[in-house]
Amino acid sequence: MPSTTLATLHPGESATIVAIHAEEALHQRLLALGFRSGNQIELIRKASFSGPLQVRIGTTDILLRRSEAAKITVCKV
Repeated sequence: MPSTTLATLHPGESATIVAIHAEEALHQRLLALGFRSGNQIELIRKASFSGPLQVRIGTTDILLRRSEAAKITVCKV
């Protein structure tokens, strides 16, 4: 399956996290929030005007900056 970034998903699409390419502090924060390779993630909505993305991992909803989402490699389900 071709991989892409979380920032390129469309609302309603699900994907599997493949890798996180972020600096250490952000990487640790994302791990603490449940962003781990192999986890399923769903994009709930994208705010307009380059606003944040609302994603769901399991039962948890998280808001991410687009710049952060661009550092998360995913594989569409």
